[in-house]
Amino acid sequence: MGRTALVVGASGIIGSATAAHLVEQGWTVHGLARRPNAQPGVTPVAADLQDAAGTAAALADVHPDAVFVTTWARQDSEAENIRVNGAMVRNLLDGLPAPTAPRHVALVTGLKHYLGPFESYGQGHLPQTPFREEQPRLDVANFYYAQEDELFAAAARDGFTWSVHRPHTVIGMAVGNAMNMGTTLAAYATLCRETGRPFTFPGSAAQWNGLTDMTDARQLARHLLWAATTPAAANEAFNVVDGDVFRWSWMWPRIADWFGVEAAPFDGTVRPLEAQMADDAGLWRAIAAREGLAEADLSRLASPWHTDADLGRPIEVVTDMSKSRRLGFTAYQPTDDAFFDLFAQLRDQRLIP
Repeated sequence: MGRTALVVGASGIIGSATAAHLVEQGWTVHGLARRPNAQPGVTPVAADLQDAAGTAAALADVHPDAVFVTTWARQDSEAENIRVNGAMVRNLLDGLPAPTAPRHVALVTGLKHYLGPFESYGQGHLPQTPFREEQPRLDVANFYYAQEDELFAAAARDGFTWSVHRPHTVIGMAVGNAMNMGTTLAAYATLCRETGRPFTFPGSAAQWNGLTDMTDARQLARHLLWAATTPAAANEAFNVVDGDVFRWSWMWPRIADWFGVEAAPFDGTVRPLEAQMADDAGLWRAIAAREGLAEADLSRLASPWHTDADLGRPIEVVTDMSKSRRLGFTAYQPTDDAFFDLFAQLRDQRLIP
């Protein structure tokens, strides 16, 4: 296609999948991260987006047709999330050379657009489900809104088109990622098999019994490229999920079967993974040494706090994708296969035994 992309956050779950997809489609790809990983076909760009001058210097010779913003930095409060993550988007878009040809910038946020930030996650008055893109912002401070506002301001100034992508919980491959349900569940199942502990659903009855959906990182990568190359998708916000719905009462035993453990009966009690896995770091180091695993630090594989936040929600969460479907995006990914593909990849790369 002879087109150039900049993937921001290229070492993360979404960024690495997006970079790989773009390379497969023949794009020239630059991958920006603070500490870029080696990725086939991707030119690394080392930059800290909190450093405006350093970001501009790193991007001086990068002239992308499309920019994919897939990163954020978790802070101790939502006020700090807003300050830091808004500045990161602003520094990126200010630091890019001015476009000399049509450019598209895609920003990945998520369903906290509808559920609220972690400080008030799933609380108060929430929009009706399924979540739809035309539903208004919540009347609470939210760093996703700050990121969007920086994107909109830069687009008005520089004349590029934009898209906003709101996935549900993302399933994909990355080490050291702050929000990684798939790898967290893989590590948890491995520990349960090692110790004989029951494979216990950690979340709420609403999540166990209710319908939900998720987003494979590969599905999101396809959606990002589709929006960047489809004129009708310009200057729009989109939900993006796999296309199926499921109940955890169905999915949990399937994950247990993949790992050869028995799913414990669910009795309605919330048993957070953060507590269940609190003392497992030493055990994981022992497993890693015995099995020759590539990562002995459990904290770089598992993010129990984030999985607890998702699986502990007191409400059913499903996502409407009609807007994308009407405009021609028809890709579909079964979510159980997304989990199984990830688990196989983790095993192949010696991240789990």
